[in-house]
Amino acid sequence: MAGLTLSEHWRRIVDQYRRAGAEWPAKSEEIAQWAIDNGLAAAHPRAFLRQCAEEISRAMREEYIVDPQGRSVRAKHAARDGQTVLWDDIRTAGPHHMDVAFAQRRQQIVGDCRQLKTDVDSYNENANPGPQIVMVFDFTDDLAELEAIGL
Repeated sequence: MAGLTLSEHWRRIVDQYRRAGAEWPAKSEEIAQWAIDNGLAAAHPRAFLRQCAEEISRAMREEYIVDPQGRSVRAKHAARDGQTVLWDDIRTAGPHHMDVAFAQRRQQIVGDCRQLKTDVDSYNENANPGPQIVMVFDFTDDLAELEAIGL
């Protein structure tokens, strides 16, 4: 794996999986099992630690509480400070942590929207034989509609 990022390493394994003629499209679990069976992936203590941390983070992201106004809100929020990500609870976190966490989540949403726009533009320009797919990135009406129905 010398010279490769971890992500590049896994993409290379996916390419090997496909070249081997394995079933495609495929579940990531099937690709992982193929990689393990073919000696391309093995359990490593650091990888196990990272996997546990990712599962804990996922669990914290999925925890919701009901606030005094009856809204379902995310309980745990992550804020990155340099290389460190700290989690805190919305019920006890200070304003600085929450300001950073909210700003970073907003940037993630902007990044997702930018990538979606790039993907749609590329599809429309290179692979779409029919009417252009149009994306609207103003979510004002969507948010108002969800609030109106209580979601």
